[in-house]
Amino acid sequence: MTIERIVLAVAGAMILFSLLLGAVHSPNWYWFTAFVGLNLFQSAFTRFCPLALILKKMGKTVGAAF
Repeated sequence: MTIERIVLAVAGAMILFSLLLGAVHSPNWYWFTAFVGLNLFQSAFTRFCPLALILKKMGKTVGAAF
């Protein structure tokens, strides 16, 4: 699995999980959802993604997402 696909999968899972926690546990979890969305938005323009840097250091391969 490539870095791009892992980043998309982790971001999607974090959004879904935080939405579930916001609905069931506390609405404050929606702030985490907003943080993930903002990080995705800024990485589209700056090409900076902390998770991608970590995965690259772990030796994961870089590839096209689509």
